[in-house]
Amino acid sequence: MEQASGRNSLREKVIFTRQYPIYLGDTIGVTSQYQRLHAHDALEINMIKSGTGYYLINGERYDFAEGDILLINSNDLHCAYETENLIMQVITFDASWFLGTLRCDPEILAPFKEMGIHFSNLLDRSNEKITLLRSLLLQMQEEHEAERRSFTSAVYAYFLQFLVCINRHFRMETLQRSKAGITAAQLDKIWHVTRVMEEQPAYPWTLEELAALVFLSPSRFSDIFRRTVGMSPLLYLIHLRLENAYTLLQTSDRKIVDIAMSCGFRTLSNFNRLFKRHIGTEPRHIRMKSAAQDSKIVSVFEKLGGAAETD
Repeated sequence: MEQASGRNSLREKVIFTRQYPIYLGDTIGVTSQYQRLHAHDALEINMIKSGTGYYLINGERYDFAEGDILLINSNDLHCAYETENLIMQVITFDASWFLGTLRCDPEILAPFKEMGIHFSNLLDRSNEKITLLRSLLLQMQEEHEAERRSFTSAVYAYFLQFLVCINRHFRMETLQRSKAGITAAQLDKIWHVTRVMEEQPAYPWTLEELAALVFLSPSRFSDIFRRTVGMSPLLYLIHLRLENAYTLLQTSDRKIVDIAMSCGFRTLSNFNRLFKRHIGTEPRHIRMKSAAQDSKIVSVFEKLGGAAETD
């Protein structure tokens, strides 16, 4: 698929079985991992079964609701957020599965190859054929989960019908782009900074230091970052630190003060304050819970609205 060279070496590698290179299943809410800006070499299809939320894809925001279908190209920089009661069907697959079909129908993967040119990440919900697409996706899932004889061929057949339908009925001659869109070069800069932050979340980053990593002024960097990721750079950093602390509270017996310091918080009181404000409970209560909810941070960031906050 179309790829920006600056991101090729950093995108996530998705491993599939050779004979059946597809993952198909439902997700409830959005885990903190999928709130991180990321890209992968697999192609992805999402159908919203219930609830609402939004995607940020290459700096564009796509609000979605029940019944919506989204396509995510390989190398699209994206992150997702839940706003209410989200259940989403997620399909990721290897484009090589369709190599045989491409020889006789080179346009079969055009919805991904021509993404942003003739196809939108969010399919037109007013198109009368959207009902057929939903039905095909549900039939694919039913075959996938039942695993009856020759189910892989049945899934493949429904998949082909799905792609043919998009090619015929959802192609646009001219795709209206946002005038305030973010360029590929700017996306690469934000991608680089988020990777550095994820590798060194405990470092006491300042806005000026983060901006200097990509040779931008703090104000310009902050604006591009917010439009790409959906929150300020410093809020994203808090997100990473809290995620790490949450995991350590669940999986280790280290003292809470040691966890706080190792995750980049200056004092225990500062950590307790931020943890309760963002997670909704005190750190000591996490170890008392039998099960953790990975998407807990989502609602907190929705309430904050991406407002910057220092730790």
